[in-house]
Amino acid sequence: MTPSPQGLTIIANRLPVQRIEGKRGLRWQTSPGGLVSSMIPVLRQGGRWVGWGGSNTRDLEPFRHEGIDLVPVSLQAEEVEQYYSGFSNRTLWPLYHDALRPPEFHRRWWRTYQSVNEKFAEIAAESMDPNGTCWVHDFHLQLVPSLLKRRHPGARIGFFLHIPFPPTELFAQLPWRVPLLEGMLGASLIGFQTPYGASNFRSVAKRFLGAEVEGDNIYFRGRKTRTGSFPISIDVRAFEKLTKRPEVRTLAEELRRDLGGKRKLVLGIDRLDYTKGIDMRLRAIETLLYQKPELAKKFVFVQVGVPSRENVPDYETLRTRIESIVGRINGRFGEPGCVPVQYLYRNLKQETLVSYYMAADIMLITPLRDGMNLVAKEFVATKTQDEGALILSEFTGAANEFQDALLVNPHDLDGVANTLHKAILMDPAEGRHRMRRLRQQLHRNDVFHWSETFLESLNELEVMRV
Repeated sequence: MTPSPQGLTIIANRLPVQRIEGKRGLRWQTSPGGLVSSMIPVLRQGGRWVGWGGSNTRDLEPFRHEGIDLVPVSLQAEEVEQYYSGFSNRTLWPLYHDALRPPEFHRRWWRTYQSVNEKFAEIAAESMDPNGTCWVHDFHLQLVPSLLKRRHPGARIGFFLHIPFPPTELFAQLPWRVPLLEGMLGASLIGFQTPYGASNFRSVAKRFLGAEVEGDNIYFRGRKTRTGSFPISIDVRAFEKLTKRPEVRTLAEELRRDLGGKRKLVLGIDRLDYTKGIDMRLRAIETLLYQKPELAKKFVFVQVGVPSRENVPDYETLRTRIESIVGRINGRFGEPGCVPVQYLYRNLKQETLVSYYMAADIMLITPLRDGMNLVAKEFVATKTQDEGALILSEFTGAANEFQDALLVNPHDLDGVANTLHKAILMDPAEGRHRMRRLRQQLHRNDVFHWSETFLESLNELEVMRV
C-alpha cells in the first residue's frame, strides 16, 4: 500500500488538525474526514503532512501530533483572502462546478495563487525526501506538482482533484489555463473522482497544450502523466461503530419521535452552497405538495444547512432565499403542530450527524454538480439493517457507484417530486434490496481502498527526471 516509511509527503490546503484554545491553553485536535482517517496509518510509519494551520498560526514551527509530523505553511491574511477566498473559491470553484455562478477573474488573485503555491512547494521540498513520494491534494494547489518537480526531479508525485474537472468549453474561459495545466502535469499520476473528469482533463491538455494523448496517458515535454478515476470514499467501519453507541441511538430515537412521529422523515444535509441545489430541492417538495397536498401529513422534510463562507454575498443571498421558500411552503401547507418542512442552520457534531442519518427514512441529495458527495455514503453506512431509501442527483460522483439509489435530475422539479413520492410509498422489500446493494458497493470501496489504490498506482509508475 504505502511508499517507503521515510518517503510519503501529503500536501493539502489545511493541516489535518484544528487549533483549539480553551481554559487550559492551546491544543490541537485531529480533524474529522475520510482523507485524514486514511492517511493517519500511513503517515505514522513515517512521512509528513504539509498544510496551512489556519488563522492565528503565523510562524508556527513543525510539530508532531499523535505520531504524525506536521509541517505548517504560514499565510498572511491578505494571502488567504486572495489565494483561498478569491482565486480558489470565486474563480476555480464556480468554473469547475459548471459555472453555476459566474467565475471572477482577477490578476491579483492569480498572482497570489502563484506565490502561495510556490510557498507550499518550497516548504514541502525542504522537508521531504528528494526521491520520496508526494501526494498533492485539490484545486487550491494545482501548480504545486510542477513546482515540486523542478526542485526534486527524482520525486514521485501524485495529484488528486476532489472536485469536478470541467469540460473544454468551460475551462477555456480561464485566462491562466495554460500554466494551470502545466502545473498539474508535473505529477506522474493525476486522479479524478470520475472517468468524466479524467476525460475532460485529457481533452483540455490536448487542445490547449498540444499534448499527445494515448489512452489514459498524456505525453508533454518528454514526460508521461497517467490519468485515472479514483472515487474517494469514507471510513465505513467508523460510521458503523458510531451507530452502536447508546447516546447516538438514543438521540436518533428522539429525533425520530420529535421530528417524524408517524410521518416519513425525509432528510437533507448540505453545506450551504449554491452547488448543492437546496433551493431547487425545496421547490420540488413544494411541487409535490401542490400535486398531492394530503402528503403534508405523510412526511416531513428536515433540511440542515451547514454554515459556509458566510462573508461571501452570494451565500448570504442563498440563505435568505432558502428561508423564504421554507416559510412559503409551511405557510401554504402547514397546520399548527404539523409543518411539512423543518429547517436548521447550524454545524453538527459527527455523532449528532449519525443520529440524524439513523432517524431518517429517506435521504434527499440533489446537488447541481458535486465531485463525489460523501453525505450519500455516510447515510448508507449508517443503515446497518438495510433500511431507508437514497434519492441521489445524477450529477454527483457518487451516482456512478450508487446505481441502486433512486437517481434524479435535480433540474427536473416534477421528476424529483415523483421520485420522492415513489420513495415514500416504496415497498419495504424493494427498499431493503436497494440498500443492501448500496452497502455492498460501499464496503467494496471504502476510504482505505481508495488511498491504497491511488498509492499503488502511483508506485507502479516510472519516475521521469525531466
